[in-house]
Amino acid sequence: MPVQVLMPQLGESVLEGTITKWLKAKGERVGEYEPLLEVNTDKVDTEIPSPADGVLLEILVEEGTTVQAGSLLAWIGEAGESLPAQGTLPEIELATPPAESAQLAVVTTAPAAGRDRDLGFISPVVARMAAEHNIDLSKVPGSGQGGRITKKDMQAYIETMKVEGEGRPTPVVAPPLPAVSPIPSPPAPSFPTSQPGDILPMTAIRRAIADHMVMSKHTSPHVTTVMEADMSRVAAHREANKAAFARDGVNLTFTAYLVSASVSALRAYPIANSSWSDEGIRLHRQINIGMATSLGEEGLIVPVIKNADGLSLLGLAREVNDLSNRARAKKLQPDEVKGGTFTITNHGTSGSLFATPIINQPQCAILGVGIIQKRVVVINDAIAIRPMVYLSLTFDHRILDGAIADYFLAKVVETLQNWG
Repeated sequence: MPVQVLMPQLGESVLEGTITKWLKAKGERVGEYEPLLEVNTDKVDTEIPSPADGVLLEILVEEGTTVQAGSLLAWIGEAGESLPAQGTLPEIELATPPAESAQLAVVTTAPAAGRDRDLGFISPVVARMAAEHNIDLSKVPGSGQGGRITKKDMQAYIETMKVEGEGRPTPVVAPPLPAVSPIPSPPAPSFPTSQPGDILPMTAIRRAIADHMVMSKHTSPHVTTVMEADMSRVAAHREANKAAFARDGVNLTFTAYLVSASVSALRAYPIANSSWSDEGIRLHRQINIGMATSLGEEGLIVPVIKNADGLSLLGLAREVNDLSNRARAKKLQPDEVKGGTFTITNHGTSGSLFATPIINQPQCAILGVGIIQKRVVVINDAIAIRPMVYLSLTFDHRILDGAIADYFLAKVVETLQNWG
């Protein structure tokens, strides 16, 4: 009997996606859990595995089409099998989205991909991990909405298996990535092969960036304030501790210090951790820091460190490493680029001194970080050479006035200059 290929709900608040590429053509054979197509949601490309072993009988949704989770995309079966009529499909609801998106709840006439009668929605990532590690999902405790099993639940369960030695296959661990310099020399830019007069095709990522940036400039009155910070104490602390962090498998970069300093300022001035709404200014309980990460010619993406105020410097550095590496390898999950309340963009990696970044809506401010370089400064009426950095804060003038924005940025500077 033919098996449906459906658009999965790739996150609790991700209700639609764009088909960017079919990895198999009609008539080709595909194995169960073998990548079948690529889907883009909020600039995150995700490979969707095949739900069954068989032949791709029919593709119903073309590349470039945006569809809701639960939509029927294709059929898989054996060559020559006839397809059931659309009206015979069973009816089922998608996983309930979180409360803040309750008004977007969707009911579809097609079953949600990966839905299990006893376990509820099973994402493609969870299904693939279960298959790779021979895991019985009924034994995995779920921490997601309604007890849904998340990727983190699977990772925790796999770690438990290692410790308890249950005899299951040991996960294959990728070789460690090379250490990344905190202020790397920018790589030579790579551009598509083109000639003057050509029209470059619009990628899903580039279109999403364009739409979001135009919307932000039309939404918030942007104002930017600039200060500079002496990074001597941070540099000394990093030099003294990077070897210890490396023993824990963590590359200690300056970004972790900048995130920590931003957290301190957001605690001191909660108004900067807010969003505009018609009902009033909404102060967020969580401090979730987004890190703008370049994807080269494809654009950029902003993975989010959730609950950053609950992490030590080691924890922040580990999250920075993990999210930035997986962002560049296109291994992020859709939920990992959502929920940010404040963003940091380190434009200094390409040699920029300072910039005026565009606010990442619906946040109210974004911190721009220039290149850290030694400069001549005057300290106590004496000339000295110090590693200095320009910090720019672009803020929504509907929410923050100039004075409070300056107090916030001064707190970031104070934290960095008095580190340790």
